[in-house]
This record gives sequence, C-alpha cells and structure tokens, in this order.
Amino acid sequence: MLTYVIRRLLVAIPTLLGVATVVFSLLRLLPGDPANLIAGPQATPESIANIRHQLGLDLPLWQQYLAFLGRLLHGDLGISSRTGQPVLQEIAVRAPYTAELALCSLVLAIVIGIAAGVVAATRRNTGADLGISSSAVFGVSMPVYWLGLMLIIVFAVRLRVLPAAGNDEGVASLVLPTVTLALFSMGLVARQTRSAMLEVLGQDFVRTARAKGAGRGSVLIRHALRNALLPIVTTIGLQFGTLLGGAVITESVFAWPGMGRLLLDSISARDYPVVQGVVLMLAVAFIAINLLTDLVYAYVDPRIRYS
Repeated sequence: MLTYVIRRLLVAIPTLLGVATVVFSLLRLLPGDPANLIAGPQATPESIANIRHQLGLDLPLWQQYLAFLGRLLHGDLGISSRTGQPVLQEIAVRAPYTAELALCSLVLAIVIGIAAGVVAATRRNTGADLGISSSAVFGVSMPVYWLGLMLIIVFAVRLRVLPAAGNDEGVASLVLPTVTLALFSMGLVARQTRSAMLEVLGQDFVRTARAKGAGRGSVLIRHALRNALLPIVTTIGLQFGTLLGGAVITESVFAWPGMGRLLLDSISARDYPVVQGVVLMLAVAFIAINLLTDLVYAYVDPRIRYS
C-alpha cells in the first residue's frame, strides 16, 4: 500500500506541472493588460511601464514561465498584483470557507443520495421509485446559478427565513449555498445507488441471506449495500472534485467568501499569481481526493490489493 501511495504521488508531479503550464499559457492569451488595470485609466505610459517591470510582464514569456516554475519549487506562489498580499496568504484565508461548503454539500449528497437510492431500488416501479428518479433527474439537470437564484427568491426574498448572501449569520448562511451545490451530486449518487443496488439485490448471496432468515435491514445494509459500494464510492470521489469546481459559481451567487469567488475576482482583475495559485490548489485537492478514493476501495472490498 505504501509503495502504491508513493507511486501515485510521483505520478502527480507531471500532472501538476501540466496544470501549471496550461494555466500559465491560457492566462497570457486573455485580452487586456494587467498593468493597465492596476494603474487605472489616468495612468501615464511611464507608470504603466514601471508596473509591468515590477510584475515581470516585460520579460519574454519563456523567462516568465521559468521564473514561475522556480517560485513553485520553493513553495512561493507569488504576490497578488491586486492586493499586494502573498498568494498563499490569500488562499489560506479563503480555503476554509470553500472546504466548509464543499464538505457540507458532500455529506448532504451522501446521506440523502444513498438513502434515496436504496429506497428507490427496494421499491422498484412504484410511486416512490418514480418520484425519487424524477427528483434525481431534476437535480442533475438544473444549472447551479439558476437554482441558487430561485432559492434566494423563495427563501430569502419571499419567505425571509434564510439570508440571501454572505456568511454573517452562521449556520443559516450556509443552508442555501449547501443545498444549491449538493443537489447535482445528490441526484447522481441517488441514481448510482439505485442502479448498483438493483444489480446486487438479484444476486444469489442476497437470496441466500433471506432464506437463512436474515432481517430486512441486515440484508439491505450488511449484504446488499456493502457489496454495491464500489461504484458508489467512485461517484462520491469524483463528485467531491465536481463540488470544488461548482463552488466557483455557487460562491459568486451567494457572495460566499471562498476560493471560487477569489478566483473569479482575480480573473476579472487579471491577477495572474492568484489565478495560478487557486487553480493549482484545486488541482492538488482533486489529486488527493482521487488517491483517497482509491484507498477507500481496499477498505470497502478487502479483496482489492494494490501492488
């Protein structure tokens, strides 16, 4: 297992290098000059040139790229051209908010998604199955930004029971963005759980367990659900990465002070160091989640061994 983990971490190095290269290249293709945005409309050509020199934008692209990689090797993501703060400090302030939102959404998606999938599988072709399947399709189909706005209109504007934006009201502020972000993953987990459970419930070992007199709960949880977990775990692992990406839109809709909102603000301001830093941190998180998902496989199914 240790050898497998080390090998996966070594493979992650070229992956991160590729992500860094793509982000560096794409940002340089964006229209507009960061020095002009920072200097303002009344700036003189001399002041704009000074800002370009301070940011290193007057160097050839290959020199900018090598300097960027050199800073990465030393754990330096640079200085924000918008705020003048170290990028790591900017990310450290915002990351806990994104992690809180993503984890709460994932827990909600897992609990409700798996429970709904099990109910739908055990009541196949009934009203409950139809209702759960339709709700799952609704959750997967709804755009995050549209759903967020609808929830704000209903619960914040009309009913006035939840705050519309920000994080000033504690847990209440977390409800709407969590539901908005979790609904897509909830639908996928429910559909995957239903499909996996239907396949397992028809297996011989389930019928044997029932014939031996095992209770309904024991058959569903200990025998059926446990053997159906592998595809469900795969879906959950992938969805956590999706939640980190979906947080960019959700945080903008609800003015949530996380990394997603920081990313959009930095793109608008052509703040290259912050954009590069946030994308790299999200890539690291995604790689770590995929590795953790693979390790969970061995716990869920002891027959799996890594060599």
